[in-house]
Amino acid sequence: MKTATVDLDQIKARKAQIFPRDPNDAPTHDMREELFELEHKGEIIVQRVPEPYVEVLTKFGRTKKIPIQKTWHHKSCGQCGHIPGYSTSIFWLHRQLGLDFIDPTDQTSCTGWNYYASATSNAVAQAAVMMRNFAAAYETGYFPTIHCGTSFGHYKEAREQLVKHQDLRDGVRRVLDKIGKPLVIPEEIVHYSEWMHALRNEFAKRQVFDLSNITACVHPACHYHKIVPEDAIYDWEIFGGQRTATVTGLIQALGATPADYSTWFDCCGFGFRHVLVQRDFTRSFAVQRKIEVMIMEANPDVVITHDTGCVTTLDKSQFSGKAHNFKVGVPVLSDAQLAALAMGAHPFRVLQLHWHSADWRPLLDKIGLDWKPYWQEFEDDLAKIRRGEKEGVTWADSDTPIRQRENVPTTV
Repeated sequence: MKTATVDLDQIKARKAQIFPRDPNDAPTHDMREELFELEHKGEIIVQRVPEPYVEVLTKFGRTKKIPIQKTWHHKSCGQCGHIPGYSTSIFWLHRQLGLDFIDPTDQTSCTGWNYYASATSNAVAQAAVMMRNFAAAYETGYFPTIHCGTSFGHYKEAREQLVKHQDLRDGVRRVLDKIGKPLVIPEEIVHYSEWMHALRNEFAKRQVFDLSNITACVHPACHYHKIVPEDAIYDWEIFGGQRTATVTGLIQALGATPADYSTWFDCCGFGFRHVLVQRDFTRSFAVQRKIEVMIMEANPDVVITHDTGCVTTLDKSQFSGKAHNFKVGVPVLSDAQLAALAMGAHPFRVLQLHWHSADWRPLLDKIGLDWKPYWQEFEDDLAKIRRGEKEGVTWADSDTPIRQRENVPTTV
């Protein structure tokens, strides 16, 4: 009987290796070159990134274009149900910068959760869902920006399958022909946190709350930097260019301190299949492998991540840890919520912190934001809605940053 052994020295040596930053030595090919070849043959349409855009570098030093505006927002299935302040913060940031965007109403799920939980239908159906969404964006003239880490990773895998397999393209084309949609693939597949990273200094210019006494731990979404990893943003100035720069770069730009911890690379615990069939495993992993380690090693004021599943898992698993006396109790926000908070977004009309489980009050107290009058204001909104005096909270209620609205001097 053979015994499996693990040579720890080999593992440590492999982890210590520094990967190259020269695109000419990259171990993977550039998918975009094949996209343009297919377009030249008349097989597909490649939707170009609209100008103006920001150029950033990816893992092996290739350039990636990030559109500033004219963006079509492919939302995450879990955002509205679990963390509604996630997407409203992204849109609030666009409005603060005066950027043109679309919040579409005809977008479907990417069905990636089914795919990664081993419940997908077939390759043609899976790719056709992606291509229908891309075609819907193309028809508006706006460029797709993906909110969900899973959709981002899944679409890049599906893109490669489509490029490599003529039979798959033919199958998807037959589906799209029936619904009158063109076969369109974007020049870049862009995650919203890459847009956040590209514009991080613009957010910092509009900051009204000082975050210099805030320590933040980053949880990078697995499906952002582990699926087709060569397409994720890296920066030599952040972790020596050996970890993805998104989220950490934003925290630095806003003046907070990103704190490292030993399980940085680990999953949040969501894991797709076991969050469905082994939820206790998910919760124990989130609490004991991530939150407790962060608290013991870095004692952060907040955890920042860039995916709906990660925010949900890390935030809403802490109640079970509290019941068993584990070290928990740190708020978990998205990078968009952190930037909006720093710029003076209403903590309840925009950030919707009341949907979060872990206690966010100490964080707001520490940056000097007295949340109580804004909670009263939000409760007044709800009372007016119940009495029929108001249909809902609108952008007119929420656009003006709270410090600007009250003519209070900024703390930055």
